[in-house]
Order: sequence, then C-alpha cells, then structure tokens
Amino acid sequence: MPDRATAIATFLVDSPWENWVQTPLAGDASARRYIRLSSGAETAILMDAPPENSEDTEPFVEIARLLQQNGFAAPDILLHDPETGFLLLSDLGTTDYAQWLHRAPSDEATLYRAATDTLLKLETVDAPNDLHQMTPAVGAKMVAIIGPYYSHSPTDDLCAEVQNALAQYAPDVNTLALRDFHAENLIWRPTHQGVDRVGLLDFQDAFVAPPGYDLASLLRDARRDVSPKVAEDIVSYFSEHSRAKEPIRTSLACLGVQRNLRILGVFARLVTEVGKPRYRDFMPRVWGHILHDLEDPALKNLRQAVQDIVPAPTPAKLQELTE
Repeated sequence: MPDRATAIATFLVDSPWENWVQTPLAGDASARRYIRLSSGAETAILMDAPPENSEDTEPFVEIARLLQQNGFAAPDILLHDPETGFLLLSDLGTTDYAQWLHRAPSDEATLYRAATDTLLKLETVDAPNDLHQMTPAVGAKMVAIIGPYYSHSPTDDLCAEVQNALAQYAPDVNTLALRDFHAENLIWRPTHQGVDRVGLLDFQDAFVAPPGYDLASLLRDARRDVSPKVAEDIVSYFSEHSRAKEPIRTSLACLGVQRNLRILGVFARLVTEVGKPRYRDFMPRVWGHILHDLEDPALKNLRQAVQDIVPAPTPAKLQELTE
C-alpha cells in the first residue's frame, strides 16, 4: 500500500484542492487524523481514516447528510473515497468551544445554551434504523473495558449495577446521540443564527440512546470544567424542554457515570496500548465527574459497586499505567 502522503496526493489529483497548502491539525483519540487545506482565504478539511486501522468513513457521511437534512451545521462532503479512507469536508470554522471559552469565558452560558438547543432539536430527528441502540444491557457492556485496562479486576458486578441503574433511570432508548458531544467537537459560529451557530464534528459513532446522553457528555466533559451555575441552568432548561420522561437529574447522573466509567477504561487503553500518555492527565477529572454523579441517592447501589471495584486515579495509579 502506498504511504498516506502519496495516497492523499492521488485522492486530490485533478480536483480544485490539488495544490492547496496542507496543515496538520490536532488529532483525537482515534486513528484518524485531520489536515486543513487552504488557498488564500478558502479552506477545507481532509479526514484521513485508514481502513487498515478499522476506520470506516461511511457512517460519518450518512450522519452528516442526516444532520444537514434536519437543519444542523454539519460539514458538506466535498470528496469521498471510502476504499482509501479519505473524506474532504467543508470547514465549519477554526474555533471550537474550548478555544473560544479559553479566550472569552464570560460567553460560557451563551455557548452552552446554544449547544443544548441543538440537543433538544436532535430529539426530533428520526434516527436511521441501522444505528446501534444503547439499551441498558449495551450500556453495561460498554463499561466492561474498565476491567482489563484500568481496574484489573472482574467487572461483572459493576456492569450488573450499571445495567440496573440504566433500566430504572434511563430506560427509553429513543434519541439520536452524536456520542462525543463535547467542547472540542463543537465549533462556535457566532455570525450564524440558532442551532446553525453550533458546528458539529466527530459524529461517526452516533447511536440511539436515552434522552440526555449527549447532555451528560457536554456537561461532564473530560477535557474542561463547566461552571456549576451554567451546568445547573442548562439542566433546568433541558428538563423543561426535553421529551425525557424520567426525572432528568437522576437520569443524567446515571448516564454520566456509565459514560465516564467507560472513558476511564478507554483512556487507560490509550495510555497503555496506543502510546498516548496525555490521556492520563484527563483521568482525575473524569473520576471527579463519576464521584459527583454518584452523590445522587438513587444511585447508592451503583456507588457501592464503583467503590468496591474501581480504584481512584491517584498519582501512584496513574504512574502504574505507564510502567
């Protein structure tokens, strides 16, 4: 197989973007990488998703088109070669939520309200029938990764309590969830209107989940802290307007614990197996989110299971991951 630089050149040959300047962008937790192409003031984004690394560009294309059809700001597909794993996308903007709020923290309430309006609008979208569904059983299985990579202990009891909690407090699996809906995957576009202000990225793993799954992702962000007042106001706003039937605070807490237990396992794998040590730095925040959500009295059984099975990411535990 030719090297990726040669493959990119072949992908772009005879296209309007063939001779544009290529600037690598920061990567994510996947094997994908991103390159910004530019010519003067014009830009586009190249996604490089090598098929040999089990990457598949088709789900991104499917969800991007679905989002656009329903009025969301998802990238246009400019070129696509699924066999080589290349996608050329329109550039939604250069400033994600995290970058914008680093410079203008006073805008946090505005940005998070816009993101929440996006989630409320997503509740009205009919998800494709072929998407995976995060039932309570599936949600529990997603947590099992914490065993081999982080806790190094059997997780059957933990997964059983996760499933019980989801079945009781987040049983309705009826909402399109983009799955990684957090500050680094949202582009702020202040010159646009409504939900078009929120550019959407990294949605190829979208599935059908309980209402509030993506809100838990947004407010329990592994990479940045949301101010308590903004988080409280957003939960109240979401609770008022969402179609969720369950008490939203306990449902969000349950979904937050499920998601962040999985993230602990995923980040541990990235550190130990993939050689990405920077993910170790995020783990104390993730643990803090778990402890915060487990304060909900309704989750006492799940809290006990976590205490029994999952060690805290102390400095010694984090050091152990890189030895």
